[in-house]
Amino acid sequence: MDYPNDQAPGAPVRSGIPEHGRVPKYYAVKAHIARLVDELGEGAPIPTERDLSERFEVARETVRQALRELVLEGKLRRQGRGTVVAGPKLAQPLSLASYTEGVRRQGRTPGRSLVTLDRFPCPDALAAETGLTRGEPVWHLERVLLADDERVGLESTYVAEARVPDLDTAFDPDSSFYAHLAERGIAFGDADERIETVLATPREALLIGTPPALPMLLIHRVSRDTEGRPLERVRTLYRGDRFSFTTHLRG
Repeated sequence: MDYPNDQAPGAPVRSGIPEHGRVPKYYAVKAHIARLVDELGEGAPIPTERDLSERFEVARETVRQALRELVLEGKLRRQGRGTVVAGPKLAQPLSLASYTEGVRRQGRTPGRSLVTLDRFPCPDALAAETGLTRGEPVWHLERVLLADDERVGLESTYVAEARVPDLDTAFDPDSSFYAHLAERGIAFGDADERIETVLATPREALLIGTPPALPMLLIHRVSRDTEGRPLERVRTLYRGDRFSFTTHLRG
């Protein structure tokens, strides 16, 4: 196994080879398939497990493990009974810009599919986290996030009914909630955001259309308007194989 001097910045050091040099068979196969993926275009099918097993002279289970990891990393995706090269991940900016804006900037078509829109009294936990009043009516808007009609995430938004009293009649669930607020003269001031890695619940995996074992990026956001008043609480699950997040830091 060689270690190219022109290894791309951000790649694992020495291609992830341990210092003792003993490389697991599946990892060597994975590295070969990854190079093959780089040569093929998005949507191109890769050889069958049997063909790859014969090419690299390993057991089919070894090939299967390599393919599983490449699928989890978002380099490959399942299509029917085969496996094809996946497109690049969506790079979502960590900012107060909406999901719609982030996806459009990458030349993709954003969309949303409504799961539920209901109203209930604000519980203690939500009131403590957002500054809303316990018991005041709040909306819960849950939608599946789409990019070019591919399901890529699940978003739950909580907002006081007093801020958007006609949400159930005047809002198009397929559109940007931020644009809806802007039309009503409501502007975002600041937000607190937290990101963690989780596994989806069986219900969430079913809605997003992914295996429960697929890692997800979970973002919690509590937003306020320009006057510091509570605006929204959002919980968004993004597919770990289809998303990365970017931000610009200054000293």
